[in-house]
Amino acid sequence: MSGEEEENAAELKIGDDFLKAKCLMNCEVSLILEHKYEQLQQMSDDPMNQVSQVFEKSLQYVKRFSRYKNPDAVRQVRDRYQLAEFELCVLGNLCPETVEEAIAMVPSIKTKGRAHDDEAIDKMLNDLSLIKKFE
Repeated sequence: MSGEEEENAAELKIGDDFLKAKCLMNCEVSLILEHKYEQLQQMSDDPMNQVSQVFEKSLQYVKRFSRYKNPDAVRQVRDRYQLAEFELCVLGNLCPETVEEAIAMVPSIKTKGRAHDDEAIDKMLNDLSLIKKFE
């Protein structure tokens, strides 16, 4: 992004690095950390492979705040909506209940060119809630 352009998340002006980056929802991070934790436990006879406090606290955090538990549900959420990575992760992690909350958290879903109307946003929120409820 050139120095003249200002970053503005509401308009998806967040820099090329962030637009191309793969964002992960808490539930995805939880799956990765759980897998790593299992690997570390298998090598537990080696004291150099002990799990750090930071690792344990990170795993506890993402487990506690994961809205989705099933990897297939996460895949459904990712495949169903044409959103930027960070938009999807914010909505998937925070699970807003109203259109107003969703727009306040992710104003870019309402911007020019790719704006979703209130009905489409409400349907998306209901779909996300159903996926979470029936996973």
